Amino acid sequence: MKAGDEGAPRGVAVRGSKELNVLFLGGGKRVSVAEHLMARGQLAGTRVNVFAYELDDAVPIREIATVLPGKRWSECLVHLQGLIEELAIELVLPFVDPAIGVAAALQSVNPRLFSPVSSAAACETFFSKVATQRWCLRHGVPVPASEAGRFPKIAKPDRGSASKGIVILRHEAELASYTEDPTYLVQQFVQAKEYTVDAYRSVRHGNINYLVPRQRLETQGGEVIKSRTIRHGTIESLSRFILEEADLRGAVTLQFLEEENTGGIFFMEANPRFGGGVVTSVGAGVDLFEVLTADSSGTHLEENDRWEVGLLMLRRFSEIYIHADHH
Repeated sequence: MKAGDEGAPRGVAVRGSKELNVLFLGGGKRVSVAEHLMARGQLAGTRVNVFAYELDDAVPIREIATVLPGKRWSECLVHLQGLIEELAIELVLPFVDPAIGVAAALQSVNPRLFSPVSSAAACETFFSKVATQRWCLRHGVPVPASEAGRFPKIAKPDRGSASKGIVILRHEAELASYTEDPTYLVQQFVQAKEYTVDAYRSVRHGNINYLVPRQRLETQGGEVIKSRTIRHGTIESLSRFILEEADLRGAVTLQFLEEENTGGIFFMEANPRFGGGVVTSVGAGVDLFEVLTADSSGTHLEENDRWEVGLLMLRRFSEIYIHADHH
């Protein structure tokens, strides 16, 4: 806490200014997103106060936000309802998959709240890799096949994330235990470039507010640390089709592969929330504050197609220090 702030927790607004109280669910590392919302809010004459709901307060966002130590996602709803009322929260942003349903449930019982999330049915389809594969095959969206006798193959946990639990299968003997397991999806392994699309489709109006493809150049622990914005007609067209056909709304992150030998494009998955690499699109000119406040108020916002192509994002690492007497 900085000098002169004694008696008021980080993030609590100074009286007399226009304020927006935002709650991050599972966003303890999303410092850059919080900084962006605060900076853009200030330019618009609004003080953005960020609160972060976490299992404990030893998270990086504590440097600029008020951390609210909480409960596990399966048992947090009543606790969160009380905090939202107490702190006059208006905007709830989920950053991990289990928090999406929580955000939707909170919004359903509090009409004053806004959260940029899709319907429960749309989310459920894309939480499951098996259900996603079936949806794609029904709607003609290209996905990696699983040709008999051809290796290598890749086995992915049906509800896995961040590349955890993925297994590369190189021989027939390894295959049976995964093809017979409904908790895994088996596909042909594709040597490919990886792309992500950051998108936002208005919850209120259904139009796309931004759609920014970027190449994933380097990842660590399943999260991008080097990324470049690009134009890619096929990926952009497929993204628009998926968003509209599946009725995905709010913040959505889509992932694609481009096969190196053939140039073929394959859809991998959609996460109905902000991705960790959305800061690439922010750096290229996407204004999350404008998009979120417009959608929450019901204001129609045209698509931002003026973002910078070729912007390179390099994620840096920095440290914060929590002293033993921090409580």
